Amino acid sequence: MNRALAGAIAMVFVGSSAGVSRALVTAPLFTAQAIRYAAASLILLALAKVTGARIVRPRGAEWLWLTGVAASGLVLFNVAVVRGVEHAEPAVIAVAVACVPVLLALVGPLLERKRPHRQVLAAAAVVTIGCVLVEGTGRADAIGVGWAAVALLCEAGFTLLAVPVLTRHGAWGVSVHSVWLGAVIFAVLGGATERTVRFTAVQWGAIGYLAVLVTAVAFLLWYSAVAKLGPGRSGLLTGVAPVAAALTGGQLPGPLVWIGIVVVFAGLATGLLLTRSGKGIHRRPQAASVI
Repeated sequence: MNRALAGAIAMVFVGSSAGVSRALVTAPLFTAQAIRYAAASLILLALAKVTGARIVRPRGAEWLWLTGVAASGLVLFNVAVVRGVEHAEPAVIAVAVACVPVLLALVGPLLERKRPHRQVLAAAAVVTIGCVLVEGTGRADAIGVGWAAVALLCEAGFTLLAVPVLTRHGAWGVSVHSVWLGAVIFAVLGGATERTVRFTAVQWGAIGYLAVLVTAVAFLLWYSAVAKLGPGRSGLLTGVAPVAAALTGGQLPGPLVWIGIVVVFAGLATGLLLTRSGKGIHRRPQAASVI
């Protein structure tokens, strides 16, 4: 599968999760996420066995990178979103996360010991502007702004902290290890803070959807894209998530949202078609064990 397409599909699943996650607003947050990630890890292990994908044991500093992926991109990100919307309108958090393409385009190449590419940075800025138009704006107090910044850093960390281990572990390994580590962290938090645990049938359905498509499938597709495209260019694809959320929200988007969608895809075209002309970006070696 084309890796850009794989990354875009992953972000479609992520964007669609916004509506599904509403069913979990009244559910025990940590326990629900622990079940989600535990189920996803079992699914990933089963798929790896069927496909013959090799999962290797982390060693040395790899444990720190993978734990960082789980702690920031899975655990703290969810906490930041939940706590953030207590002090800010959801659009504020969404706009902060929309800045991820710029952050990945700037920091991602540095992790690969390359200089950020100006055209990718420009494309990332265009994608971010489009995302802001799609998401809109909102009000927030100082605490809300702080949580929005934490959500931005955690969302970026989900990709950036995986870069040092992708070459050895590939998409399969990074997905499996980050997911089970996230499940353990959430389980500990849930056991310490949530005494009453009950889920409705709808909430179980939402957990299942998040485990299968938004976690197991989306993680594999996303890290496959990052391994092939690098964090800078793959970061542009995060702009697909708010577009998917807008188009699956149950209401017909307004004119400003449609303009934002056009701007997002203009930025994607600018950045992702860059290597076809061979201008200044060198592809990194493909990581082992990717789909």
